[in-house]
Amino acid sequence: MAPTVRRADAEQNRARLLEVARAALTRSSDATLNSIAKEAGVGQGTLYRHFPTREALLVEVYRVDLRDLLDAAPGLLEGNPPDIALRLWLERLAAYGRIKHGAAAAVRAATRADLSAEYYAETVGVIGTLLAAGQAAGLLRPDVDAEEVLLLVGFLWRVPNEDWERRTAHLLDLVLDGLRRRPVA
Repeated sequence: MAPTVRRADAEQNRARLLEVARAALTRSSDATLNSIAKEAGVGQGTLYRHFPTREALLVEVYRVDLRDLLDAAPGLLEGNPPDIALRLWLERLAAYGRIKHGAAAAVRAATRADLSAEYYAETVGVIGTLLAAGQAAGLLRPDVDAEEVLLLVGFLWRVPNEDWERRTAHLLDLVLDGLRRRPVA
């Protein structure tokens, strides 16, 4: 019985460390392991057992957030019209981009494999699913593909920190306006 309790505690600690690291990286890309462990309420040893380096922690935050982002599309489509689902997914992509931007140097240093390339095809597939639903409903232009949408939203990683939320929302409005199907005159 005791190993199961320790295992559950270990998983809770790991999840808490990832949650705190995500929030800390959103606030500042310079968050330290010490500050993350302290905020998570665990000791340095616990942190290092799960994540032996800062880079290992950053890479795992990156992976978990990307998986959550990619897995969100079906639920968004179930609860929203397709064009709104696409917008909501792109907003999540923008939030994800803020974390990725702050951790980019460390992630690149931590791994030889490019994590963006690892998930590129799946990301294009998710965008394609959202886009196809909007096109099938007659809400989005039929002449746009998923890779073009991904290129269009490449600004998400370059929006300056000042007034980031307002500017990102405005830019996403412009992208969605451009993707909407226009009535034939």
